[in-house]
Amino acid sequence: MTDSIRQLTRQICEFRDARDWRQFHSPKDLAVAITAEAGELLQHFVWQSPEQSEARVVERRAEVAAEMADIAILLLEMAEVSGISLGDAVAAKLELNQERYPVAKAHGSNRKYNEL
Repeated sequence: MTDSIRQLTRQICEFRDARDWRQFHSPKDLAVAITAEAGELLQHFVWQSPEQSEARVVERRAEVAAEMADIAILLLEMAEVSGISLGDAVAAKLELNQERYPVAKAHGSNRKYNEL
């Protein structure tokens, strides 16, 4: 895990612990909250064309960024509560994706790895 991820996680946990909220933050509760916040992010883009969605990010940058931050905060806390190194998990997933999506087969394609 990088130092910045560690530091952010520490700040998130300090904020949580100062409010005695750990009791409400089980992995299940955090997963539910991530889903809810992802829905709030998605709400910005409902019924938007790709071009409109790109414009929406520019027009409502602060709001979109805040929703993304909510998701990231919850994800970092879920990793900490679950004892998962998010940095290591991301690195492992990237390595797996390298195998699943070789450039020669996946370049310019949106097919899933088992369809390449």
